[in-house]
Amino acid sequence: QVTLVESGGGLVRTGGSLRLACTAPSRSLASFAMGWFRQAPGSDREFVAAINWSGISTYYADSVKGRFTISRDSTKNTVSLQMNSLKPEDAAFYYCAAMPTRLRPGNRPVEYDYWGQGTQVTVSS
Repeated sequence: QVTLVESGGGLVRTGGSLRLACTAPSRSLASFAMGWFRQAPGSDREFVAAINWSGISTYYADSVKGRFTISRDSTKNTVSLQMNSLKPEDAAFYYCAAMPTRLRPGNRPVEYDYWGQGTQVTVSS
């Protein structure tokens, strides 16, 4: 069992930045591929970004490419999502997820075994 804890959400103006963090207080994330997903009210949960277990490979949804950056720090057992140039359409609950694989991380929620509780991002226009 892996408990994931997200932090860093909040209210930001259009064009602003936020940095989300995800950690596992009682389990190393070293052997997990990690992903970030988001879900707005009335919408399905959608893929945002993923990073493989080693941190070498990253993947992004087209809607955030060039604006968001996913990274991981094994010394802090943390995966981060740096979000720049935020738009109102980026507003959602953001969830981190863990996938126990050393293969390419997936972009579908069903592929991930463990989820955090979510952190809310609000973008004002």
